[in-house]
Amino acid sequence: MKILVTGAAGFIGFHVVKRLLSDKHKVIGIDNFNKYYDVKLKKSRYLKLKNLKNKNLSFFKIDIQNNKKINKLFKKYKFDCVINLAAQAGVRYSISNSESYLNSNIIGFYNILKYSAKYHVKHLVAASSSSVYGEQLNAANEDKSDTDKPLQFYAATKKSNELMAYSYSNIYKIPITILRFFTVYGPWGRPDMALFKFTRAILKNKTIYLHNKGHHYRDFTYIDDIVDGVTLALKKIPKIQKNISVPLAIFNLGNGKAVHLKNFLLELEKQLKIKARIIYLKKQKGDVFKTLACIKKAKKELGYNPKINYKKGITQFLTWYKNYSNIEKLN
Repeated sequence: MKILVTGAAGFIGFHVVKRLLSDKHKVIGIDNFNKYYDVKLKKSRYLKLKNLKNKNLSFFKIDIQNNKKINKLFKKYKFDCVINLAAQAGVRYSISNSESYLNSNIIGFYNILKYSAKYHVKHLVAASSSSVYGEQLNAANEDKSDTDKPLQFYAATKKSNELMAYSYSNIYKIPITILRFFTVYGPWGRPDMALFKFTRAILKNKTIYLHNKGHHYRDFTYIDDIVDGVTLALKKIPKIQKNISVPLAIFNLGNGKAVHLKNFLLELEKQLKIKARIIYLKKQKGDVFKTLACIKKAKKELGYNPKINYKKGITQFLTWYKNYSNIEKLN
């Protein structure tokens, strides 16, 4: 298949592109290389892909907000499928920088929907987030849990994406799959995420600040499991059924287990054999106490089966981190 991957130099996008290439697909990757975190890491991911020297990969610096360039891209390549992973990420960052989320996550995603419809894409797979569930303490369920109370603007934009996708799928009958990711981590991960941030701080003898005094629970999901879920979803194209006229499906992609943040940090300290310097703070505005994915639907309908627990995931992340030659340049 000929597949467009947006956000291809991002954490998840990078790994998805690698998997698609290994599966012999033709991949067109795009990224805007924004400066939300140090762009050197994104460029390193891009160079890693480029060094594969795979003839099935084409890569362009394009922002999904650019209406003309996105139109031209869709017109030229006539994609079979689109995997939209481009977005302004970061829950806390959205509290003080909401406009960037409006531009990328709403206007940018609108362009992807518009041209997927115009050029008759066979399947659009789009990333959403566990943040759409807000403050729900029990396992989040795609079909039963409330997603109408987002706690941050980031979550609101992701919920908006889901509604936009539903309307386009309803009107134009585009098969769309929405994937709600739960706390993704692993090699080549984002520096603003817990594991990367904690590891860097411990190794540099810097202080770690734990909000809510560390009393958070997260459904940490290893990147390889997420990529498995994305590729499985790509093959499972939603179809119009007798009682459902909209070819759209929503799945949680998580590990299915909530880990106490303190235990996560303790395991990291154990593996590094270094004690962290910690300052405990009060709960921060917009923070969610607990995330936990119900993954029964993804298991049943996609064959999704996460394999990596957080202890093994930390081990594999540290192996990458210690061997990443440019890590010091990211400071």
